[in-house]
Amino acid sequence: MAKTVQVKWIEKRQFVGIDSSRHSVVMSSQDEENGIGMSPSQLLLVAMGGCTAYDVVGILEKKRQRLTGLEVQVTGEQEADPPWTYRAIHIHYVVRGKGLKEKAVRDAIEISEEKYCSIAATVRGCAEVTFDYEIVEDE
Repeated sequence: MAKTVQVKWIEKRQFVGIDSSRHSVVMSSQDEENGIGMSPSQLLLVAMGGCTAYDVVGILEKKRQRLTGLEVQVTGEQEADPPWTYRAIHIHYVVRGKGLKEKAVRDAIEISEEKYCSIAATVRGCAEVTFDYEIVEDE
Protein backbone atom coordinates (compact mmCIF):
# COMPACT_ATOMS: atom_id res chain seq x y z
CA MET A 1 0.00 0.00 0.00
CA ALA A 2 1.82 3.08 -1.25
CA LYS A 3 1.27 6.54 0.19
CA THR A 4 2.40 9.71 -1.54
CA VAL A 5 2.92 13.03 0.22
CA GLN A 6 4.24 16.35 -1.05
CA VAL A 7 6.59 18.94 0.38
CA LYS A 8 6.47 22.42 -1.13
CA TRP A 9 9.04 25.12 -0.55
CA ILE A 10 7.42 28.36 0.65
CA GLU A 11 10.45 30.64 1.05
CA LYS A 12 13.80 30.80 2.87
CA ARG A 13 13.90 27.58 4.96
CA GLN A 14 10.11 27.19 5.20
CA PHE A 15 8.10 24.34 3.70
CA VAL A 16 4.60 22.91 3.79
CA GLY A 17 4.02 19.16 3.90
CA ILE A 18 0.78 17.87 2.39
CA ASP A 19 -0.48 14.33 2.93
CA SER A 20 -2.50 12.21 0.52
CA SER A 21 -5.75 13.49 2.11
CA ARG A 22 -4.70 17.15 1.54
CA HIS A 23 -3.97 17.86 5.23
CA SER A 24 -0.95 20.06 5.77
CA VAL A 25 1.73 20.96 8.29
CA VAL A 26 4.28 23.76 8.19
CA MET A 27 7.95 22.82 8.60
CA SER A 28 10.92 25.11 8.96
CA SER A 29 14.38 25.48 10.36
CA GLN A 30 14.34 26.70 13.94
CA ASP A 31 16.35 29.89 13.57
CA GLU A 32 14.90 33.32 14.31
CA GLU A 33 14.13 34.13 10.68
CA ASN A 34 12.34 30.88 9.82
CA GLY A 35 10.94 29.39 13.03
CA ILE A 36 7.30 29.32 11.93
CA GLY A 37 6.84 25.56 11.79
CA MET A 38 8.02 22.27 13.20
CA SER A 39 11.45 20.98 12.42
CA PRO A 40 11.24 17.87 10.23
CA SER A 41 13.23 15.80 12.74
CA GLN A 42 10.87 16.76 15.58
CA LEU A 43 7.94 16.03 13.29
CA LEU A 44 9.15 12.41 13.25
CA LEU A 45 8.80 12.35 17.06
CA VAL A 46 5.32 13.92 16.81
CA ALA A 47 4.39 11.27 14.25
CA MET A 48 5.56 8.52 16.59
CA GLY A 49 3.55 9.99 19.46
CA GLY A 50 0.45 10.33 17.30
CA CYS A 51 0.81 6.84 15.89
CA THR A 52 1.05 5.12 19.25
CA ALA A 53 -1.60 7.36 20.88
CA TYR A 54 -4.06 6.38 18.14
CA ASP A 55 -3.36 2.70 18.83
CA VAL A 56 -3.49 2.94 22.63
CA VAL A 57 -6.84 4.77 22.64
CA GLY A 58 -8.35 2.22 20.24
CA ILE A 59 -7.04 -0.79 22.18
CA LEU A 60 -8.19 0.55 25.56
CA GLU A 61 -11.64 1.31 24.13
CA LYS A 62 -11.88 -2.28 22.84
CA LYS A 63 -10.89 -3.49 26.31
CA ARG A 64 -13.78 -1.38 27.67
CA GLN A 65 -11.49 0.73 29.83
CA ARG A 66 -12.90 4.08 30.97
CA LEU A 67 -10.27 6.31 29.39
CA THR A 68 -10.70 10.06 29.89
CA GLY A 69 -7.36 11.37 28.66
CA LEU A 70 -4.02 10.48 27.14
CA GLU A 71 -0.85 12.50 26.78
CA VAL A 72 2.22 11.15 25.06
CA GLN A 73 5.64 12.79 25.46
CA VAL A 74 8.33 11.59 23.06
CA THR A 75 11.99 12.41 23.71
CA GLY A 76 14.61 11.69 21.07
CA GLU A 77 18.37 11.71 21.46
CA GLN A 78 20.21 12.54 18.25
CA GLU A 79 23.82 12.04 17.24
CA ALA A 80 25.93 15.20 17.54
CA ASP A 81 27.09 15.10 13.90
CA PRO A 82 25.24 14.98 10.57
CA PRO A 83 22.91 13.40 9.70
CA TRP A 84 21.91 13.73 13.40
CA THR A 85 20.36 10.26 13.50
CA TYR A 86 18.06 9.46 16.39
CA ARG A 87 19.78 6.76 18.45
CA ALA A 88 17.36 6.61 21.40
CA ILE A 89 13.68 7.49 21.61
CA HIS A 90 11.73 7.36 24.87
CA ILE A 91 7.94 7.54 25.02
CA HIS A 92 6.21 8.58 28.24
CA TYR A 93 2.46 8.00 28.48
CA VAL A 94 0.15 9.71 30.95
CA VAL A 95 -3.09 7.72 30.87
CA ARG A 96 -6.15 9.13 32.61
CA GLY A 97 -9.32 7.28 33.42
CA LYS A 98 -11.69 5.78 35.91
CA GLY A 99 -10.74 2.38 37.29
CA LEU A 100 -8.15 1.69 34.60
CA LYS A 101 -6.49 -1.71 34.95
CA GLU A 102 -2.71 -1.45 34.87
CA LYS A 103 -2.40 -4.68 32.88
CA ALA A 104 -4.78 -3.34 30.22
CA VAL A 105 -2.77 -0.10 29.95
CA ARG A 106 0.59 -1.87 29.75
CA ASP A 107 -0.74 -4.41 27.23
CA ALA A 108 -2.19 -1.65 25.04
CA ILE A 109 1.14 0.21 25.00
CA GLU A 110 3.14 -2.94 24.30
CA ILE A 111 0.80 -4.03 21.49
CA SER A 112 1.11 -0.60 19.90
CA GLU A 113 4.89 -0.54 20.25
CA GLU A 114 5.46 -4.09 19.03
CA LYS A 115 2.69 -4.66 16.48
CA TYR A 116 0.72 -1.65 15.23
CA CYS A 117 2.74 1.57 15.31
CA SER A 118 4.35 1.87 11.88
CA ILE A 119 6.63 4.71 12.97
CA ALA A 120 8.06 2.70 15.89
CA ALA A 121 8.54 -0.31 13.60
CA THR A 122 10.37 1.86 11.06
CA VAL A 123 12.81 3.55 13.45
CA ARG A 124 13.38 0.54 15.71
CA GLY A 125 16.09 -0.70 13.35
CA CYS A 126 18.32 2.30 14.04
CA ALA A 127 17.10 3.69 17.38
CA GLU A 128 16.43 2.08 20.73
CA VAL A 129 12.77 2.71 21.55
CA THR A 130 11.75 2.60 25.23
CA PHE A 131 8.64 3.61 27.13
CA ASP A 132 7.16 4.15 30.54
CA TYR A 133 3.74 5.20 31.71
CA GLU A 134 1.75 6.56 34.58
CA ILE A 135 -1.92 6.08 35.30
CA VAL A 136 -3.88 8.98 36.75
CA GLU A 137 -7.19 8.14 38.39
CA ASP A 138 -9.98 10.59 37.57
CA GLU A 139 -12.54 11.29 40.25
